[in-house]
Amino acid sequence: YMKPLELLCGRDLVKICAPMVRYSKLPFRMLVRKYAVDVAYTPMIMSNSFVKSQKARDAEFTTGPGDRPLVVQFAANNAIDLANASELIFKHADGVDLNCGCPQRWAMAEGYGACLIEKPELVRDLIHQTRNRIADPDFTVSMKIRIHKDIRRTVDLCRKVESCGLSFLTVHGRTKEQRSEPVDLEAIRIIKESLDIPVVANGDVNSVERAQEVARITGVDGVMAARSLLENPAMFSGAKFTPACCVQDWLDLSASLGCHFTPFHHHLMFMLDHALPRTEKRIFNVLSSTSAVLDYLHSVYSFQSSSDIVHKFRTLDCGG
Repeated sequence: YMKPLELLCGRDLVKICAPMVRYSKLPFRMLVRKYAVDVAYTPMIMSNSFVKSQKARDAEFTTGPGDRPLVVQFAANNAIDLANASELIFKHADGVDLNCGCPQRWAMAEGYGACLIEKPELVRDLIHQTRNRIADPDFTVSMKIRIHKDIRRTVDLCRKVESCGLSFLTVHGRTKEQRSEPVDLEAIRIIKESLDIPVVANGDVNSVERAQEVARITGVDGVMAARSLLENPAMFSGAKFTPACCVQDWLDLSASLGCHFTPFHHHLMFMLDHALPRTEKRIFNVLSSTSAVLDYLHSVYSFQSSSDIVHKFRTLDCGG
């Protein structure tokens, strides 16, 4: 397989599955990899507890054959924790990413996430020490940021961090205060033009066509999607809605790799959102066990076995 930087320095637009708390775990990463995702991220992991606790490591980080290229995202507010955590996963992943974009209040109150964009020297130290700790140039040290209201501040931050060994940068084109406002593609374009390293655009990438439009406007090397992939894990393969074979793949991967009921059910709620009438959603969304979910899919969509394909909603020819 190709490493993240090798892909980002290539000619094709790189399609990336974003870090998503609770959701971008191993079974889902393996699902989206079947449908044209090039690089997948783990959910954000707290670096301090990851370093201190074997229990945290076992709970937060699981991988397996075929789960590459893989980037592990950490929340960190000091360089020692980030460097130590990176060293622990070095042999099991292709890169680490520093979260400088999480806008949740609890994260910023603890000195994590989007508040870091106000602390350029700290960010520089986090990246510099981690890069020094892991000298392998094929192992990427990246970060994901939100933008400042004054784009010059964001460019200044990015240039500072680029100079101390940042491999590539992901930009969510909103400020930490913004939620549903349109993504600022002009800001992403300015950042891309200001740097020599690859840049990935994040925010409102909800179709292949939109991904290509974002790349054309901004000049980025990759695009990252989150919620749109939850709703349609086959989005980057060109499917307009979750195809039947993708739902079947989710059932098979969840069974073979293991998935707790709550995320297993939530993923199906996202995937089937376009297919289920409102009355059916009310029934499906309150099911409380894996067997109840499988029984429902059997009764409504005529499942016979794990090899049976879901019918009765929009499907895509998946080549048999």
